[in-house]
Amino acid sequence: MNQKERMLANLPYKAWLDGLAEERLENKKRIYRYNNIPPENEKEQAELIRRIIGKHGENLVIEPPFHCDYGSNIEVGENFFANYNLTILDVGKVKIGKNAQIAPNVSIYTAGHPVHPDSRNSGYEYGIDITIGDNVWIGGSSVINPGVTIGNNVVIGSGSVVTKDIPDNVIAAGNPCRVIRSITEEDRKYYFKNREFDVEDYR
Repeated sequence: MNQKERMLANLPYKAWLDGLAEERLENKKRIYRYNNIPPENEKEQAELIRRIIGKHGENLVIEPPFHCDYGSNIEVGENFFANYNLTILDVGKVKIGKNAQIAPNVSIYTAGHPVHPDSRNSGYEYGIDITIGDNVWIGGSSVINPGVTIGNNVVIGSGSVVTKDIPDNVIAAGNPCRVIRSITEEDRKYYFKNREFDVEDYR
């Protein structure tokens, strides 16, 4: 295996070998262009983000500034929206389902380093894949750590640090992030805490 193959297999690898540094540089150029496109040039912006992200569905919107290592290791479903300052370290694969909503300043990190200083100083690092399900809302300034799986229909509260898997159909928050409660049918009629919708077309 070369170092890229090792990286994508979630094995220890050296990030400057076998063309990886050159791949990151090419992506940095694309990211720089994306983050500096005038906001009125929406068509150019939409075309470029589709070249950056490895696989995507319809309706892909990422508000600049946006940063990622490769882009090619990111897969998102249809109706993907991310607000300002999304950072994805995609040395491992990041797979996100349909109807994702990501608030500002969210960081998704597949990347990491060994804990022991001698091992860390060897230059080896790793990326462990992250999977996020359908219909997930990630609150602002949250951090998703390597190897995490977040289930379908989940809300992650703002400021959370997700270090372990989160099951389907729950609200989870905190540092470390933990399940607060299940999402139930009763939640359907509220738009914020105990405030009920005053319209009927939300259903």
